[in-house]
Amino acid sequence: MENNSFGKIIEVIDTLTGPQGCPWDKKQTPLSMCDYLVEECFELVEAIRMNDPAEVAEELGDVLFLLLFIGRAMDREIPDFLQEAVDANVTKMIRRHPHVYGEKAASVAEVVRNWEQIKKLEKAEKEKDPGVFASLPASLPPLLRAYRINSKAARAGFTWATDEDQALKLQEEWQELQEALEGGDEAAREEEFGDYLFSLVEYGRRRGIKANSALALANAKFLKRFEAVEGLAAERGLDLDRLSLAEMDRLWDEVKTAGK
Repeated sequence: MENNSFGKIIEVIDTLTGPQGCPWDKKQTPLSMCDYLVEECFELVEAIRMNDPAEVAEELGDVLFLLLFIGRAMDREIPDFLQEAVDANVTKMIRRHPHVYGEKAASVAEVVRNWEQIKKLEKAEKEKDPGVFASLPASLPPLLRAYRINSKAARAGFTWATDEDQALKLQEEWQELQEALEGGDEAAREEEFGDYLFSLVEYGRRRGIKANSALALANAKFLKRFEAVEGLAAERGLDLDRLSLAEMDRLWDEVKTAGK
């Protein structure tokens, strides 16, 4: 990457938000850009999961642009905000990697433990009692948040002793869900379904499976297969809306057998 690449982006941002710039861009604030940033981050993640380098490059550029746009907006309120944010992050990353910039760590597990301990100490400098979950962002999507909660709880020693014990808990939650579904209390059904999902996330985590990523792959697989079913129906002159479930199932099995 050219040394002046970031400078060019900053120049574009300053032009867009300057006196002769874009009326829409000039009205934006860090707060107004939050939803756009979240949307672009999701699009970047999707491109990465699709393993599409061209799309990754485009979406990465969009996310970078928005981050710098927000940084420059903050600069107008607090001089040198963006530069100080970058400098602070460099310092933090060096501090959080003593196994690279200092004594070497013995394993990945040790690296993770050190990382969490350093984060906790950093929080302690800002808060009286940071707590185990103090660094957990409240805005994380629920499935990802459940994974992080279980992970942090396990690092604190608050987890089942064995995978078998946790699997039994999962079965217990399943049974409680079935009992709630048989009842007429809608709130109880939702609560028990949530408990089962939470335990299922931990079941996967213990086996090296990230629920959020696994579900994203399942979503993508389903959509790809259903699109293939639609294509197959169109090739044969079939109206998908008029097909029975059994007929659609046969097309689905055909697509699945073809490895799509």
